[in-house]
Amino acid sequence: MSETREKPAGITPSQTVGPYFAYGLTPRQEYAWRDAFDTPVATADTDGTRIRIIGAVLDGDGKPVPDAMIEIWQADATGRYAHPRDDRGRANSAFKGFGRCGADKTGSFAFDTIKPGGVPGPGGKVQAPHIVVCLFARGMLRHLYTRLYFPDDAATHATDSVLALVPTDRRATLIAERDGDVYRFDIRIQGDSETVFFDL
Repeated sequence: MSETREKPAGITPSQTVGPYFAYGLTPRQEYAWRDAFDTPVATADTDGTRIRIIGAVLDGDGKPVPDAMIEIWQADATGRYAHPRDDRGRANSAFKGFGRCGADKTGSFAFDTIKPGGVPGPGGKVQAPHIVVCLFARGMLRHLYTRLYFPDDAATHATDSVLALVPTDRRATLIAERDGDVYRFDIRIQGDSETVFFDL
């Protein structure tokens, strides 16, 4: 005799990225409690230049992925991380540098934050200002990591040790487009203009 069990509400299907609990991803959409993570990465008292990051997650055919989740992690304006391994003093200890956003039905996402400073890299060389981006989406058993670089830091791109690992003709997929204080960064999972992802 076969037994059928109902899955608890709020748990994603096991064949996607999970299983994981929906309330840990985008709680603002379904749950009436204060979000643990949200799209405003910087609070009003955070030092630095205010920026907005917008973009869309697109599949290999250029169609939106409406149920993707994007996480970002970044340093503050002075290039310091909110992490125990970064023991340098920070100007604003309230800045956590982490944000999470679920894509909407058009695959779009947005984060309000500050422009990060350069951070130390291998050999003590300073890396160009960047934001680490992590992508979760249906059908992906492992999340993907990439970086967002800023077009106004082109002079430091040439000396960035991580960006140097990327073939020259693919680097444009890691550089956002700027319109005032808004940076657009589309993430293409596959296709001719596929975003460069890093094997960590």
